[in-house]
Amino acid sequence: MTWREIFPSLHLKNRQRKALGVSLSDMNNAAAWSSPVYQQTVLIVLGFLFCSGIIVYLLRNKNHYFVVSWASIKSWLVAAPLLFAALGAPHPWPLVALTFLALTGAKIFFQILGIYHRSWFVMICYLGIIGLSFSVYKERIDFYNLMPMLVLGLSCFVPIAMNRYKHMIQYIALTMMCFIFLGWSFMHAGLIMKFENGIYQLMYLIILTEFCDNTILAISRYIGSVHFVNNINPKRTLESTAVSIAITVGLAFLMRSLLPDQGEKYWLTAGLIAGLGGGFGDLVMTVIRRDLGIRDYGVFIFGRGDFLNRMDRLIFVCPIYYYVMHFVAGM
Repeated sequence: MTWREIFPSLHLKNRQRKALGVSLSDMNNAAAWSSPVYQQTVLIVLGFLFCSGIIVYLLRNKNHYFVVSWASIKSWLVAAPLLFAALGAPHPWPLVALTFLALTGAKIFFQILGIYHRSWFVMICYLGIIGLSFSVYKERIDFYNLMPMLVLGLSCFVPIAMNRYKHMIQYIALTMMCFIFLGWSFMHAGLIMKFENGIYQLMYLIILTEFCDNTILAISRYIGSVHFVNNINPKRTLESTAVSIAITVGLAFLMRSLLPDQGEKYWLTAGLIAGLGGGFGDLVMTVIRRDLGIRDYGVFIFGRGDFLNRMDRLIFVCPIYYYVMHFVAGM
């Protein structure tokens, strides 16, 4: 079953939509979980997680890699249903859920950096994220792109208002880093939801990104000898990364029915962005963790890694996907 069979109006030209009184906003505001496509996709993904979980659980005593894989799958067996429930809710609840994730990620980021007690900087970052969410809600991309400048201006005003200068450069810089990564970059997921069938595109992107992460983890022991970032991540090899990206692109092809247009340029672009952009985000956050001497901060529900381990790939995947898709759609 394809999009054209279930939602033929989604593929009408703009002029035809207007003639029928169908708006893109109305389509995006509908609850996705009432769609057979969404239900089918959720069942397939959860079924895959469940079957994979059984296999990995039975092999968990074989070696360390199966133990780590089981921890990751165990986390997603709990998180995936919650994520699908949030994304499938009617507008604006998916956006509210994304905002909550961004705020939680920012909180953990400040805690990892050891400056969570600097309440003024934390609150400015939080207000900036809420401002981004409001901009997405109002479909004001101009205000969205203005938010980094507003956050920077307010952050620079704090030392003056407090009449202090010691360590203020670090606090301002780290506040901006947190806002750009966990706010401005991540909240492009909300802008993606404004695309045609945006909820489905976002779900598609999240599945591909997480799949690529777990694939690299699973095959890094068996494939490759070129450790191109051995000082950052000694387990990552060039060969395993290339194979993982190739497998992710293959999954993008198999799941292309989630995209409004199943043309090659769309699913191929999404697969490459999930693999390349996600890997870059993972390495950037690893640099920050290793520089601070911190591995994890708590756990992601339960299992492998903390909350930021599940977000670090999307902080680059979401904005890259958003702008590349604008370019690709105009080709």
